[in-house]
Amino acid sequence: MDDMIATLTARAASAIAHWDLPDQVPELLKYRENAVFKVRLRDGRPAALRLHRPAYHSPVALASELAFMAVLRERGIAVPLPIAAADGSLLAVLPSPESSAPHYADLIGWMEGEPLGDTGAPLPRTGRDLPALFRVIGQEMARLHDVADGFVQAAGFERPAWDVEGLLGQAPFWGRFWDCPLLAPTQRDDLARLRDRLLPRLSALAPGLDYGLIHADLVRENVLVADGAVAFIDFDDCGFGFRLFDLATALLRNRHEPDYPQLRGALLEGYTAVRPQAEPDFQHLPLFLLLRALTYIGWAAARPELPDNPARLRRYLGDIETLAKDLRV
Repeated sequence: MDDMIATLTARAASAIAHWDLPDQVPELLKYRENAVFKVRLRDGRPAALRLHRPAYHSPVALASELAFMAVLRERGIAVPLPIAAADGSLLAVLPSPESSAPHYADLIGWMEGEPLGDTGAPLPRTGRDLPALFRVIGQEMARLHDVADGFVQAAGFERPAWDVEGLLGQAPFWGRFWDCPLLAPTQRDDLARLRDRLLPRLSALAPGLDYGLIHADLVRENVLVADGAVAFIDFDDCGFGFRLFDLATALLRNRHEPDYPQLRGALLEGYTAVRPQAEPDFQHLPLFLLLRALTYIGWAAARPELPDNPARLRRYLGDIETLAKDLRV
């Protein structure tokens, strides 16, 4: 992992030349779907440089993500603003010696605020009105979906789909969770049987559910809080999906909070204050909490290099067992 971080940091240092930034050592902030570095612009302001995972998204899909973010920002949603390189492009191509696919880099504006929380730790509460924050998160998520519904996609717009096939089909976007080689054979068999039970259920519901462009990864770390307002970051997985998938993602890792029912109620109340038409779909939220938990198994299987993978998988399997029992599947 240390060697990988050193290689990524060197590559980020070479990437900043595309934006004519001053010489500096980029500071690695996060390495998941992409490697995110904090850099400084010529005027001293911070920005986020992203090195995208090779072969994960095409350059067309990356450009589509940036176009969606730009429109959200233009419509008043607090998201990062893409920053053009010196040649006017939004993406820079970096050869990758470790892969036949190149690295693509982009630069986006810095968003101030503290993350809502960290995975595996209780939500910070000092100085925070958490129900009020969750209400604001619900409102902003609904506003994002409103803007997405009116977003005019350019020809060739490309983003992944979190539809029935993308979640439970033969080749889900985040991987065949029931084939995860990091699990025991009995665990894989259990997940395969669970998938067989869920697929017809989701297929029957899908035509009547709200569907469109979503963020798809509004976990705690991707919600920044400042003075009671929230901002959304990390649109790397934005795409087409059920709006319940966004709501489930925002709630899943908060289920162990002592006041979870109140937080859940505040989030949904904030959402329906903007999109009241969504309320009938909420009865299916338990299903989407389970579906979201399943996606994490496939995600972890494709990233064996992450040092905390065993702990992640244990946590994910525990969530799946509990949520499946609650749903009685």
